[in-house]
Amino acid sequence: MNAPAPRDQFRRINVIQGESRVTGDPQVVFTTVLGSCIAACLFDPEAKVGGINHFLLAEPGGMEPDARSMQRYGVYAMEVLINAMLAKGAQRHRLRARLYGGATMHRTFRDIGGSNARFARQFLRDENIMLVAEDVGGFCARRVEFRAGLGLSRSRSVTDTHVPPPQEVVRPPAPQDDGDVEFF
Repeated sequence: MNAPAPRDQFRRINVIQGESRVTGDPQVVFTTVLGSCIAACLFDPEAKVGGINHFLLAEPGGMEPDARSMQRYGVYAMEVLINAMLAKGAQRHRLRARLYGGATMHRTFRDIGGSNARFARQFLRDENIMLVAEDVGGFCARRVEFRAGLGLSRSRSVTDTHVPPPQEVVRPPAPQDDGDVEFF
């Protein structure tokens, strides 16, 4: 009698908002769930080192953020990720990027997801890091899996979080004011 096969041989590590993770281990799978947030997956094909970050907003607003809150911003998350990869032997000129997330989760709010995606693309252009794939925008959350040590990634829509279009409320016309007051 054969023993049941394990679900898979991978070690899964969840990456939450404000985190960056790096590895060269081909058995590690980084996972995250994104709405308007962005995850940048970077990989150096020669060093076989990859990493992921998960940021909430592109850049701080008008107020000066404290050190702890900087983790939420793309400008900080991208630098932390790149520096951690360089420390593991990656070379900046060999980095390849994939971007995920940036959905519009609330149609009535400012397009935070679109702003995050524009920031991430511009950051990669400014740093001369090749963007090889992206799955950004739309109206659904995404679940991302990244085998960083191999540079393999997958993004799936989380369809039960789809934001329906806003419904217009039609109000009946107000009654004509004829000057009489009615008590009941």
